[in-house]
Amino acid sequence: MLRINGESTGKYCDGHSRRSFLQVGMSGLGTLSLSQILRAKEASAAVAGSSQRDTSVILIWLDGGPSQHDTYDPKPDAPPEYAGIWRPINTCVPGMDITEMFPLQARVADKFSLLRSVHHNTGDHFTGGHWMLTGRGGVSGAANAGKYPFFGSVATKLSGPRHPGMPPLVGVPYGMSIGLRPGYFGGNYLGVQHNPFEVGSDPNSDRFQVQNLNLPKDLTVKRLEDRRLLQSGLDTLRREADQSGMLAAMDRFDLQAFDMVSGERARKAFDISSEDPKLRDRYGRNSWGQSVLLARRLVEAGTTFVACHFGGWDSHWNHQTTMERHLPNVDMAVSSLFEDLELRGMLDNVLVMVMGEFGRTPKMNDGGNGGPPLSQGTPGRDHWGNAMSVLMGGGGLKGGQVVGSTNRLGEVPQDRPLRPGDIHHTVFRVLGVDPHVAFLDHAGRPVPGVDHGAVISELI
Repeated sequence: MLRINGESTGKYCDGHSRRSFLQVGMSGLGTLSLSQILRAKEASAAVAGSSQRDTSVILIWLDGGPSQHDTYDPKPDAPPEYAGIWRPINTCVPGMDITEMFPLQARVADKFSLLRSVHHNTGDHFTGGHWMLTGRGGVSGAANAGKYPFFGSVATKLSGPRHPGMPPLVGVPYGMSIGLRPGYFGGNYLGVQHNPFEVGSDPNSDRFQVQNLNLPKDLTVKRLEDRRLLQSGLDTLRREADQSGMLAAMDRFDLQAFDMVSGERARKAFDISSEDPKLRDRYGRNSWGQSVLLARRLVEAGTTFVACHFGGWDSHWNHQTTMERHLPNVDMAVSSLFEDLELRGMLDNVLVMVMGEFGRTPKMNDGGNGGPPLSQGTPGRDHWGNAMSVLMGGGGLKGGQVVGSTNRLGEVPQDRPLRPGDIHHTVFRVLGVDPHVAFLDHAGRPVPGVDHGAVISELI
């Protein structure tokens, strides 16, 4: 068993650490070469079909669950204990007000739409995360192993990368949900080859490096190419005798694996240090801002789906301090991404999403967490899966729309209730893949990519 420890960021309310970790059974992964993984992906695409659309997705995952009231669904007319600390501000779209902590996003609100009536009705971190990332329930804090694949894994299984030599699905800095890595970002029964390719280090670090793309010290690109050519030469006779074409296909996969390790495209895309320092400043010189900038570089180079992990939203107490730390970073990263994509002529081809596993309680608590008021800290908000907000923009979707609403206190959807499957159907439409294609689960039963909901028509 291999365990790689990463950055420690505290604990969730259920006691699970946010320390990033990867735990891999080596007997299962140790025998899989990169070319074998690519070969399995090609076999999957041959069965399921592939997309012809040149679109991609950047998902900003707010792990821990952000407050809808303090982000995209403010309730200024509610009582103070519901309305919260911050006031709403006008955006460039009439009637679409957001928190005053998002002044930069307010200027680009015409480029995105808000879904204010998303719900799955569970306040468990794991159940909520599984719903939002796989479209299904069935897990809990007591049994948190994923049962279904990440919807991005399903989509990229069908589409592959947008350019050869690029990984189709990437996690920046890693794929992680509720302290589990890759957690509900994993391929599950689709196979480990459909887990996200993890960057594995902080793009904001001066020593940022994608270790999976580095050659061993004693192996140069020239030697690697010589080894590949020698292998190809030795296989010539067998290839000529092979009537099935399998050996020729193996050569093609070995070349793809070689291109990912030694090709200029992937290496340039991951080299964030080559980016204009002024643009890096605009995104924010922090892990979140630089993760989003790296995501833009990756989709520009040909990656289909990038998930950026933003952790630390479980604010049961000291909510104000947490939000004042996190919200400006989100504002810089999201607004800069939309402006950057538009400037580069990429906005119609890249869907941007911002969401977490659930919302927070409409009414703020007393900071006691079951004890005396303020005994744990200043007031906060607890788990709430009955109503949450999701941002979607770009990818050819309509901007400046508000779809759905919650009641006066923000407790439940008031109109146009939306479920996770509605979001996933819409993403699949953007990517041009079939959400109804079924895959066999561990029991050999066919399971469709999305089993409920429909495309959100207001965005099309």
